[in-house]
Amino acid sequence: MYNSSPMRILRKLLMFFGLLFVAAGTISSLVGELIGFVIFSGSQNLLISSMGVVIFWLSLERVHPEGYKFFLIFILLSSFLGFFFFPLGIIGFLLTIFVLWFFRDPERETPSSEEGIISPADGVICKIEKTFPPKEELLKISVFMNVFNVHVNRAPVAGNIKDIIYVPGKFINASLDKASEHNERNILVLENNKNEEIIVVQIAGLIARRILSFVNLFDSLKIGERFGLIRFGSRVDVYLPSNYAPKVELGQKVIAGETIIAS
Repeated sequence: MYNSSPMRILRKLLMFFGLLFVAAGTISSLVGELIGFVIFSGSQNLLISSMGVVIFWLSLERVHPEGYKFFLIFILLSSFLGFFFFPLGIIGFLLTIFVLWFFRDPERETPSSEEGIISPADGVICKIEKTFPPKEELLKISVFMNVFNVHVNRAPVAGNIKDIIYVPGKFINASLDKASEHNERNILVLENNKNEEIIVVQIAGLIARRILSFVNLFDSLKIGERFGLIRFGSRVDVYLPSNYAPKVELGQKVIAGETIIAS
């Protein structure tokens, strides 16, 4: 119902009107200051813009709970600053909209486990290669997420969590090769129903400063189930047994929970 065509159209309209309200408050304030023609009072401009942010929020299918504390902080701070100096309030409202967009968490239509390995992240395929760790040859597929992608990560297969390893590190650009070795990362080792190990590595990036995990050791995950989130730009590497073949190409856009990346 919520993802039906009429509801998608309604959400787009709400998003448009939300941005329109923010723009209307901004333009009204600028016109009043530049030419002295007052359309609305300062408090009315502030109210119109804050209403626009709320309408934009309502247009989103779902916002991850992790984002609400940032949303409340930004919108309250923006309203406070805007009361004394409206341009600062507008900057704050725009940042509030960005926070809502970043933490959006839409539902996905996940294929069955038999169809293959699905992407754990939204973004662009930045690496496909064979790697040779101490145990055996593995296929590595990397997804780079920019700040505008959905950052909630999903399980690429159904399986049990055999191990969770957190590795502290640096915060260099996540699209670089050395990020896999030097950046802060969280490693999730899954075992599927074929007793194969599928390794998912969340890697912090240049802007990302915190990796969040929603799961615990020995939990059982369904394919496409949410398992973590990385704040503000990052990368996810997937390591697969060598008998798997990639179904994506370098530079291809993928969707977490939907796009099949290997089989």
